[in-house]
Amino acid sequence: MSEADLLPVPPFADETVVSLIGERLTLQAFHQLAGVLAGYPFVKVVVDRQENVIHFINNAKYQFHLDYIGEQILKTNVRELEGKIDEFNRSVYFDPQRRFCLGIAALHSKKEDPFFTLETVEVDTMDAAMLKFFYDFVKKNLDPGLPLLFKPANHLQEEFIAEIDAAEIPRIYSHEIFASAKFIALNKGKTSGRLRAFRNAEEYRRQFSTIEWHDILVMARVPDDIPRVAGIINTAHTTPLSHTNVLAGGWQIPNAIQLGIEEKIEKEHLDGQWVRYEVDSNAGGIVLEKAETPPDPGARPVWYAERVKMDQPETVRTPIQHLKDLRLTDRFRYGTKAANLGELNRLLKKGSSRLLGFYQISRPPRENLLPYLAAHLKMPPDSDLEKAAWEFLRSGINIPRGIAIPFSIQQEFLQGSPQIQQQIGKLKMALELRSKAVEPLCLALQQMIISARLPNKLRDYVDSQIVKHLGGVSSFVVRSSSNAEDLENFSAAGIYESINHVATSEKIFDSLRTVWASLVSPRSIRLRDEAGISLDDSYMGVIIQEEVSADMGGVMITKNPANSGDFRNIYINVSTKSVVSVVQGSDMPYQFLYNTVEGGGRTVSLGSAKEDLCAPKKAVLARLALAGRLLQSHFSQDYTFSNPLDIEWAAKGDTLHILQARPYAR
Repeated sequence: MSEADLLPVPPFADETVVSLIGERLTLQAFHQLAGVLAGYPFVKVVVDRQENVIHFINNAKYQFHLDYIGEQILKTNVRELEGKIDEFNRSVYFDPQRRFCLGIAALHSKKEDPFFTLETVEVDTMDAAMLKFFYDFVKKNLDPGLPLLFKPANHLQEEFIAEIDAAEIPRIYSHEIFASAKFIALNKGKTSGRLRAFRNAEEYRRQFSTIEWHDILVMARVPDDIPRVAGIINTAHTTPLSHTNVLAGGWQIPNAIQLGIEEKIEKEHLDGQWVRYEVDSNAGGIVLEKAETPPDPGARPVWYAERVKMDQPETVRTPIQHLKDLRLTDRFRYGTKAANLGELNRLLKKGSSRLLGFYQISRPPRENLLPYLAAHLKMPPDSDLEKAAWEFLRSGINIPRGIAIPFSIQQEFLQGSPQIQQQIGKLKMALELRSKAVEPLCLALQQMIISARLPNKLRDYVDSQIVKHLGGVSSFVVRSSSNAEDLENFSAAGIYESINHVATSEKIFDSLRTVWASLVSPRSIRLRDEAGISLDDSYMGVIIQEEVSADMGGVMITKNPANSGDFRNIYINVSTKSVVSVVQGSDMPYQFLYNTVEGGGRTVSLGSAKEDLCAPKKAVLARLALAGRLLQSHFSQDYTFSNPLDIEWAAKGDTLHILQARPYAR
């Protein structure tokens, strides 16, 4: 059977056909009923245990199982059923004596061999016996020419399925399908531009100066130092939370993983040609085809006129402060990262009236999600949930100690050197003239800042504040905290320096200068200039923070990047080696989704690991996910409480540390 046999075919001519009931589902009938989810064709399945019959549902007519069951089986008003959605969900996902078993049958291929998978909704609590009944019932009603593999929908089902012999229920896990997936949409969208395919990093480096804003880059894993471009195609697996992919989201450019695309590029001679590129999360792959070269390909892009808005910073004499003494509004003096960590400290100390925001909002057909939060917190629905949520955060997460060095200290240092001031003037002039001398001027300025001596007055001041607030700490992290980051349409992910494992005072002062110098690196200057952020408006604060030991860490975003309509799940990347490897994309992390409504989690990818995390570590991640959802409410800039957060975290045993928190750039 070829891959063409897996592609959807036109639907039934008779559009009144809504389902196939009590009959075997052939491959042809499957395609006639199927929709597409995450690039795979699928059919919704309902097994009616009371009537001992199976229903395969036409996806074009029924978006949800509930709609079909209400109209076609129960013959009831669907609106009334939606009004009792929680009762309905309990009856089909949690009741051990349930009448209906719900799931989807999807069509996949591995090494070109097609097979069906069967999975339930992620919150389903079927035990081992019911899973076996469901699998057997569906299998006898599917095309016998293709194998059927059960795909556990959550960690609980993985435990149940382990009790059953694989000969009775053959199974495949989400991370196995993910690892073999040829296409993953990282950021949907469409564009046109010049295709630039690079075989390796060395070739990319040699041709870096020739990359233009209208280029679409194709590489195994596109490096972090890319200039702003029109599109990205990764030909090997990567994490959606690498710096490169976060930048792509902030730039709103199409970005995808497409294995084997090099063959198409070579066969159709697309390298160096103007092409049309499209990424759709529900398609089977990217669209990449030749297009007409525009009359003026070098014309400035539309986004060039969309200047990033900047708030006026404060650079008057400002004291070094302990992070716990800062608020969000202090970003004008200490930078965004420092202000956010200060706000987190204040929240843990004093609580917040915003913590319930996400759960209070109507998510149709539910009036609100507060009963689900109460269940997570193990509290009665009518209890003081705001206090319970605060207690959960206060007892469950920790913010490492640290101090914030304000913009005014950086300015005092820079203004104390006539040579540095002269070099800054040259750089500003080169930027105004669009000169090719910008990069060498940046590099020379960086070297001046790194090698300049820190005046004794500043050394003594910084040293005294470390002694006062961080005495006893053996290892530090020196982090950047600029005002020119985490802005609307400008994330600045990965463009400023942060230094780990700093132990001595001399290393702290060296790291301080290195972080300041990163504000004028060629890449940061270029990206800010493209966004309309001038050097005059850019300042760098610095965080000196206690470095915590951890047995795992990573990055979490409080949304599902693969499904913008999914309000339940939070996405977590995990490394048992280094958080840095996650954001740099150099080491493939574990990837998890955790449901912060009904609960439960599932492993999306093992990354570079050989086996999944143990149950205790997964329990820590579940707590992290709920904490992230509550923090999302507090930091939300509007009153839908839906703006996702990007949180860097670390864990040692049961202790969770929040290292950074910022708005997610999509």
